[in-house]
Amino acid sequence: MTRADDDFRIDGYKFLPRSMIPEFKAFQYQAGDFPQAVAKVLLKSARVTLLTSSGLYLKNRQQSFDLEREQREPMWGDPTYRVIPRNIGADEIAVAHLHLNPDDVVSDFNIALPLEVFAQFEEEGRIGSLAGSHYSFMGYQGRSSTAWRDVYGPELVTRLRQEDVDLLILAPG
Repeated sequence: MTRADDDFRIDGYKFLPRSMIPEFKAFQYQAGDFPQAVAKVLLKSARVTLLTSSGLYLKNRQQSFDLEREQREPMWGDPTYRVIPRNIGADEIAVAHLHLNPDDVVSDFNIALPLEVFAQFEEEGRIGSLAGSHYSFMGYQGRSSTAWRDVYGPELVTRLRQEDVDLLILAPG
């Protein structure tokens, strides 16, 4: 790695206490730990919504995710989400996330929330339709947060049902 490459390295552990870094690096993820669901409709007839963990929000229209509190409390992550309309322009998007480099996302938010790609899939008949609302949250939630499970997750499920969404695709940040 060259010195120039070091300038672009992301430190995902930057705001954790040093004593906790080994614990996070040693955490083993196993495929069996995650529930799986089978789609009940064919993709070519499905209504699709996208969800990103990149901390996207609408500039001048929505509040940023709370990065100040996360810096003070490294085990906490803002559990709220933002609604991102389907036809949003690149100049209307901002990023608030301490665990990723926002420069690439700001230059092309489709790498975090591929709305233009899925709009093209809709035109080509690969999916039934792209929903009008899409969602963003800040992917780092900390190990002690239950707000996503207890409040925001169920709230999001209600919204998805109201929009008759068949398929939710996570675009990780």
